[in-house]
Amino acid sequence: MCGTLLAVALLAGCSSGTGGSGGPSGSPSPAATAARWKPKPGLAWQWQLSSKVDPSVDVPVYDIDGFENTAADVARLHRDGRKVICYINVGAWEDYRPDKDDFPRSVLGEPDGWAGERWLDIRELSVLRPIMERRFDMCRDKGFDAVEPDLVEGYGNDTGFPLTARDQLRYNRMIAEIAHARGLSVGLKNDLPQIPQLVADFDFAVNEECAQYDECAELSPFVEAGKAVFHVEYKEPRSSFCAESRRLGLSSMVKRLELGVWRQPC
Repeated sequence: MCGTLLAVALLAGCSSGTGGSGGPSGSPSPAATAARWKPKPGLAWQWQLSSKVDPSVDVPVYDIDGFENTAADVARLHRDGRKVICYINVGAWEDYRPDKDDFPRSVLGEPDGWAGERWLDIRELSVLRPIMERRFDMCRDKGFDAVEPDLVEGYGNDTGFPLTARDQLRYNRMIAEIAHARGLSVGLKNDLPQIPQLVADFDFAVNEECAQYDECAELSPFVEAGKAVFHVEYKEPRSSFCAESRRLGLSSMVKRLELGVWRQPC
């Protein structure tokens, strides 16, 4: 499940998997790149990861769980004029997902702080890549416009593996490549220290609690590049951060940690 656990070159010659839209190396075609959704700063959004989506919030962007929602749910949001982001955990194993048995025990590390989850050994690209390709195939086939890959900052946590910043850059760029090869936009979730290296690889950012930790200015490279930053706070009142969020161009709101329907936008 989602939550903040605060604390690469592209792989040449790797297949993009079944159904990918790219060439032999998994790179998207120029047409796919041009067609890909590129969210601009300031877009209002809804983030709902608990239970099936409630489509009643009148905002142009929804971020919802890729496994828990169907193609019909995505299509309904599209009929209402929404763009839809597919939440997928790419940094931890979850014992409640239907593909849990696809992960060999050798890549499962320490618990990540959420029930039923364990960090992944992101150095094992050849093991994890086909699993993530199948997950992103699911997002594409359900009609999602983009992917929110969660837990892409394992190198800064106690994962049980000696992960380095270089390992994380390599893995995160692989994740972005997999999404782009399927015509999906992709967001960088948290991982603030690596924004300067990764802003060119990702189409938007998703951030939790940058205001609480006085870090929101670190997201400016995305806004300066014309890319949206979708931001939430869990504990801070709107009065303490919304003025700064508007100045920085962030798409900010307050949510409860369970990420249900309730929201208080800036």
